[in-house]
Amino acid sequence: MLEPLLGNGVVEKILFYLLVYENGYIRGMANTFGIPVNGVTQQLKRLEDGGVIVSQKKGKIRLYMFNPRYPFLGELKNLLQKAIDVLPDQEKKKYYRLRTRPRRKGKP
Repeated sequence: MLEPLLGNGVVEKILFYLLVYENGYIRGMANTFGIPVNGVTQQLKRLEDGGVIVSQKKGKIRLYMFNPRYPFLGELKNLLQKAIDVLPDQEKKKYYRLRTRPRRKGKP
């Protein structure tokens, strides 16, 4: 959908992922979309070099999220949200559903 504008389908998927989940790590994104880790890594580096996203180390994992200081963050998020809204429901359910964790045994 935004691939012609962003120049790459992987970038589109990464930005949608970060919009929905607020943060993510390389292998999690690659596994979600079934794409090579190397492709995700290259595009995350490109986005980070451009100041669109930032990363921070949490233990052994590097988490990526939108850069709150990016001057066009509000406009970018609005554009991404509009693009997600017109995605087919099947694709939204497959890739962009909220994460659910199993409940602990015995928890009410």
